[in-house]
Amino acid sequence: MPLSQRSILLFWAPLAATWLMMAVEGPFLAAVIARLPEAKINLAAYGVAFAIAMLVESPVVMLMTTSTALAEDAHSFRKLRRFAFLLNAGTTGILLLVLVPPVFDLIALQVLALPGEVALLVEDALWLLVPWPAAIGYRRFYQGLLIRDGRPRLVAAGTVTRISAIALVALVLARLGIPGTLVAAGAMTAGVCTEAAASRWMARGSVARVLARTPATHPGALNYGVISRFYYPLALTSLLGFAAHPLLTFFMGRAPAPVESLAVFPVVGSLTFIFRAVCLAYQEVTIALLDERHEQLPPLRTFAVSLGLVTTGCLAVFGLTPFSSVWFETISGLTPDLAAFAILPTVLFIPLPFLSAFLSLERGILIKARRTRPVTLATATEVACIAVGFPLLVQAFGWVGVTAAAAASLVGRTAAVSILIPSVVRVVRRASR
Repeated sequence: MPLSQRSILLFWAPLAATWLMMAVEGPFLAAVIARLPEAKINLAAYGVAFAIAMLVESPVVMLMTTSTALAEDAHSFRKLRRFAFLLNAGTTGILLLVLVPPVFDLIALQVLALPGEVALLVEDALWLLVPWPAAIGYRRFYQGLLIRDGRPRLVAAGTVTRISAIALVALVLARLGIPGTLVAAGAMTAGVCTEAAASRWMARGSVARVLARTPATHPGALNYGVISRFYYPLALTSLLGFAAHPLLTFFMGRAPAPVESLAVFPVVGSLTFIFRAVCLAYQEVTIALLDERHEQLPPLRTFAVSLGLVTTGCLAVFGLTPFSSVWFETISGLTPDLAAFAILPTVLFIPLPFLSAFLSLERGILIKARRTRPVTLATATEVACIAVGFPLLVQAFGWVGVTAAAAASLVGRTAAVSILIPSVVRVVRRASR
């Protein structure tokens, strides 16, 4: 029996709420920083610090997708859990390596060419973010179990604890008079650690159920080689995807109006992410609800198109109506001159939510079929388009960095969606035979 749009909505809504709550973190923290002393420098440092932290974190991001797709029984759960913990330890080690003074100076002062005062704030923020990668990987692994077990509402409940901790810690730290970048870093670390603990506690029933299942196939069917072959392209996808932000930071630091662009980009990016985030949740929905013969694909595709159109329309309100000044100046706390930098990039970002919804559907179809390499190819294409497009746009139009970043990102995302279409068509045709 085909899925109804209502049943898809009910499964998607808690996951979308999770992503939406995470998306609100960025504007909230940016608004806090914008109201503290030396807002421009701290906003710039905030964007750079989180770009580096997210790049280091990227290998663990797909643990939720992996546990959703592969945690079938006690054997696979134990293998995946050990794999996840090793990956968490590795990413923490990488962040500590980045903080070794000669390494950090190379990255911050030479590669990114950050002003000295910005670099100092970035370094302090990264020390506060050391627990970040492992906490993210830990909670995403257990969130995947909850999704596979048909309990997405508990994923959203865990994120409520994260948002609450972030808000509380940010407000307390802001009152202590510490720099805005460190307020944001301390709050985010407290939030992800709280959510990780809550996710593990709420997943205890799902863990018990998966441990009670004996393997349907030979115990050696899922080994570390199989997991690695499945996960490596997904980890590379995340790494390439998160590399786009530091890459844009690198380019913006050398384009016209570098400090203004670095200050505005996290505000514009956070606004855009609010509408893209609910679309990103659709990847796990597709993995969980798509059947082997793809009989449920038509309703899933219809929902994805509707989702993309609605979210794109909502973002258009912020870019094409007078509400843009309300958001950037009144809510986000930007000065009028910085708010003026934000308008054109927001307009260029308008199609991104629709493209993100369609990309999530494509990725879900391919990951369900355990075809993860095309996903990596699409992300590599997107990053390549950004790397080539940004300098060409600056050279051709003389745009400031944040505007060129938005245009290059749009071109890259369009290319990623387009390049996956042939692979998705082949998988669908094979499943329908």
